[in-house]
Amino acid sequence: MKKISVVIPVYNSEKIVGTTAKNVVSFFENQNLDYEIILINDHSPDGSWKIVKELAQKYPHIIAINLLKNYGQHNAIFCGFCHATGDYVVTMDDDMQNPPEEIIHLLNKAKEGHDVVFGKFRKKKHSLKRRLGTKIIGYLNFKIFNKPKNITLTNFRLIRRDVIERVINYQTAFPYIPGLVLMFSHNVGNVMVEHRAREIGKSNYSLFKISKLVGALLFNYSSYPIKLFTAAGFVVSLVSFLLGLRFLIFGLIFGSSVPGWTTVVVLVSFLGGFIILMLGMIGEYLARVLNQVTSNKGFIVKEIINNDD
Repeated sequence: MKKISVVIPVYNSEKIVGTTAKNVVSFFENQNLDYEIILINDHSPDGSWKIVKELAQKYPHIIAINLLKNYGQHNAIFCGFCHATGDYVVTMDDDMQNPPEEIIHLLNKAKEGHDVVFGKFRKKKHSLKRRLGTKIIGYLNFKIFNKPKNITLTNFRLIRRDVIERVINYQTAFPYIPGLVLMFSHNVGNVMVEHRAREIGKSNYSLFKISKLVGALLFNYSSYPIKLFTAAGFVVSLVSFLLGLRFLIFGLIFGSSVPGWTTVVVLVSFLGGFIILMLGMIGEYLARVLNQVTSNKGFIVKEIINNDD
């Protein structure tokens, strides 16, 4: 088996990340595999960096990367991709919900010729809001990135080197890892794996973060919002035209004894609000295009620690 890189984004997990990293080390040592573990601290406010730094100084196969600010899970993973040197890259969470011994199933499935293998959980241990968010994101992946209907996407996955190269060469300041992986792969597979309940702490995914991810998908990788508002604008214009035509005909035939200021105010308010909403959406697109043009890197590395240091 070739070299395996394990990329683990770290955030608010000082009490569990050490256990996770040590278990990953034990798995690869027991399997006698060539490996490296890349722990990316996404500017965690707790003591995660201290733990990660000590692990990198103690274990020769662990590399610790400290990001300058909190850039989000996808940017942290993208950073890990940029520093990974393995022939295969495995991504997993830092909270032991992905048992390290389940990596063997990803490796065995990859031998069938898949360039990407997603672990499919026998039973998810996520909260209700996380499962609901997953369903929404899954639908968007299907519509935007043409996700195969028979494939389940998870954060526990194995990606071949050539796919990683294509992903990191994609110029974007807003990486969405599952979408990019789907874009640059051609033979995607699933394999059944275990998924444990979170041992310590709680999930960092809130409804706000899920909503933010949905917005990022829609505005960065699709034109659905602008198409939707264009269609809505056409409908509103048509209705307004027909309504105006009705008032015109009514006035010509029966005359107008009432000024009709209420109707005018309602129409102007409605159309004005719709125009402002549409301009705001276009402004969101322009802001993201500007960020994309001025910066193609969504993270800044503050510090890198490994055993050689």
